[in-house]
Amino acid sequence: MKQTPKTNLFNEHRTHKIVIIGSGKVGTTFAYTLLLYGLAGEIVLIDVDKERTEGEVMDLKHAIPLTNPTRIYQGDYSDCQGADIVVITAGTAQRPGETRLDLLKRNIDIFKHIIPQIVQYTCEAILLVATNPVDILSYATQKISALPASRVIGSGTVLDTSRFRWLLGNHFSLDARNIHAFIIGEHGDSEVAVWSSANIAGMPIDAYCRLMGCEIPASQREEFSKQVRNAAYEIIQRKGATFYAVAAGLARIVESILRNQNSVLSVSNMVLGYYGIHDIYLSLPAVVGEHGIEHILELPLSRSEAKALCTSADVLKNLLGQLEI
Repeated sequence: MKQTPKTNLFNEHRTHKIVIIGSGKVGTTFAYTLLLYGLAGEIVLIDVDKERTEGEVMDLKHAIPLTNPTRIYQGDYSDCQGADIVVITAGTAQRPGETRLDLLKRNIDIFKHIIPQIVQYTCEAILLVATNPVDILSYATQKISALPASRVIGSGTVLDTSRFRWLLGNHFSLDARNIHAFIIGEHGDSEVAVWSSANIAGMPIDAYCRLMGCEIPASQREEFSKQVRNAAYEIIQRKGATFYAVAAGLARIVESILRNQNSVLSVSNMVLGYYGIHDIYLSLPAVVGEHGIEHILELPLSRSEAKALCTSADVLKNLLGQLEI
């Protein structure tokens, strides 16, 4: 009687390989999130600080028997070969007295070192950038790598959008997963809250307010937008860095790619003609699938929202004009 071959559980889960460049708080928390979600069968951490990275890998390995069968190891750039996605979290923090432009120049210099080493070993992987300022660095990554823009994605305002939805869910005492609203534009101070298309399970926010006998006046809407913009500053002031929700946002993007979910996410992507905006990375709702950015959705923005989006693009364009990429 012919026996059915035994299933190798470990090999079953080794369907996807994720490489993480940078083993700081964001990179390692993201690796832990991948492990919990069971999204990858192979996770590689690469960082110049090899001793600390080795310690992070050891810690993560000890969670494997309690989570999902996964191969996790410290690697080098040659391990990018065969990766489905390379996630870049490496970068440098802003120094006291340093301008945003100074920080940008230093991080671009780091990316000029990192990106060629990645593409030396893979031209097939999707590159996902998380390092801030994410829009400028995503643009730089695409230019340096010369990869199709659809395969170079920034984490963008996925986190900002999540914060926005949470605030609205908290305000209405509703499950935030049933609230659909976007933050678009720069992942930063010029980002735009899109109130005109915000809805609860398909019902426009204004219609829901009329039904429930409540309202969100203009002053409160501005306060919500301000809270979203300032959330990172508030968290950093209290604990020094943000990384839990960032990691969850990265995992959500990766999940949509690996499982070809075609989810609509406000990732940072190359814009060519959206409301007259050209040749810049900024966040817009995009369908994210196995090939990266499948296509961008053009929201029917109000006049003030469209103007604010163009202003946000100008902020990024002005920064790019002062850089050498």
